[in-house]
Amino acid sequence: MSAAVTRRIHVIGIGAGSPEHVTAEAATALAEVDVFLVADKGGATDELVAVRRAICDRFIPAGHAYEFVTVPDPTRGPDAERDPQTYAQGVRDWHAARTDAYVRIIEGLPADAVVGFLVWGDPAFYDSTIRVVDAIGRQIEAAVRVIPGISAFQTLAAAHGVVLHRVGEPVHITTGRRLVEEWTRAETAGLALGSVVVMLDGHLHCRELTTTHPDTLIHWGAYVGMPQQELRSGRLADVIDEIIDLRARLRREHGWVMDVYALTPS
Repeated sequence: MSAAVTRRIHVIGIGAGSPEHVTAEAATALAEVDVFLVADKGGATDELVAVRRAICDRFIPAGHAYEFVTVPDPTRGPDAERDPQTYAQGVRDWHAARTDAYVRIIEGLPADAVVGFLVWGDPAFYDSTIRVVDAIGRQIEAAVRVIPGISAFQTLAAAHGVVLHRVGEPVHITTGRRLVEEWTRAETAGLALGSVVVMLDGHLHCRELTTTHPDTLIHWGAYVGMPQQELRSGRLADVIDEIIDLRARLRREHGWVMDVYALTPS
């Protein structure tokens, strides 16, 4: 590790897609960045890069020159087909490959260049950027600043005009991969998860609950905070088929889809 140069790195939460989600703190941090490193996943996700560029163009003063450097994203693998141990190792390998790619680029930048990573939503929730930046800091000297953002589930709740929890009850945040297991385990133990916010669920595993928990209330949203936002809510057994069909259609139309939902037990 070189002690001669301390690289400045900003990890900036930019909200769920709307420029209106960018906080004053995030806008100030954006204006300090010289080089934004953006993972290039190719194809349809080019739109997500374009949204990031539009946010920067809006908040960075015209007199401050900056550039986007897209970095080919390493292949992560078929997550849905992996057991928990293989999945975890796959993610670690993916993070390591990302780290190495970013370090190579950062080491080639001027010593005083401020590097920025733009994080969809908030960096604290189901995003790998902070972990990757921590790993970067184990290879090169770095001073890291993290700026929070508005998360997708906050945007979901606001769009539906709801509170995510009942009075005095908890909110459980998990992934689609873990939803049914955690729900069943809590019931077996006589515990209440409270309302459950589900992220990263491309397969809408909540449909597996329709037989045993048909009266569960779902609040679902795709592209929350963006112009193409779609919202659905209702009794899980009544609306899940519509949501599944709509999600598939949106993916065909846009080439990508990001969605989030909240379940409230009956």
